[in-house]
Amino acid sequence: MIAVTFALPAESAEFLRRLRDKSARERNGVRIIRSEIDDRAIEVLHTGVGEKVCRQRIGKLLQDQHFDCLISAGFAGALTDDLKVGDLLLAENFSTIDLGEKWSSFSSLPIHLGDLLTVPALLDSPEKRNQLALTSGAAAVDMETEFIARACATKAIPMLSLRIISDTPRELFPAPAKVLFDIERQQTKILKLAAHLLAHPTRVPQLVRFARRIASARKTLATALMKLVREL
Repeated sequence: MIAVTFALPAESAEFLRRLRDKSARERNGVRIIRSEIDDRAIEVLHTGVGEKVCRQRIGKLLQDQHFDCLISAGFAGALTDDLKVGDLLLAENFSTIDLGEKWSSFSSLPIHLGDLLTVPALLDSPEKRNQLALTSGAAAVDMETEFIARACATKAIPMLSLRIISDTPRELFPAPAKVLFDIERQQTKILKLAAHLLAHPTRVPQLVRFARRIASARKTLATALMKLVREL
């Protein structure tokens, strides 16, 4: 059994679309999507964004179910422009599985090796990102992987962290982080975003371009995950 986690359905949509014979169920109060890839059973969990909800949900996922390994997947923000939107990052500091010779089968995908840093909030400033790159040495940031890794370590579950770059210092979010996503509510406030766009109409084309980049990134991530599950 392999677990695959994403923060939000917006990240998992393309991967789930490619799965056959999916079934959804609740276990310990969290929604799990179950399927198979080449006779390998998988369970998909949305952890939510940020420490609080992620720790709760990952704890419930692992509470009474054994997994052969867990893949922490989803979006990440690059700290420098060395990584581009649509690049994949295999986080060396959180991954405990050595792909060995199997690594060569991923040569056709834009996968980079580097460290991932888990941060408490979205970073919508190029200056903050560049400074964090200098002080941490990380290539990208997310808001969940550290807590998933801790939970896996407690249960002795091997883990891989695979993230796709959704934004960079040069290609930031089309709106301030507090407008794009409400962490407490775990959702985008559509009215708040609409009001922001009405007040800043030049941001609309940026939002359209951002949505297109995200759609393309989802496809790249799904392709990599399908291949990864088959190789494990």
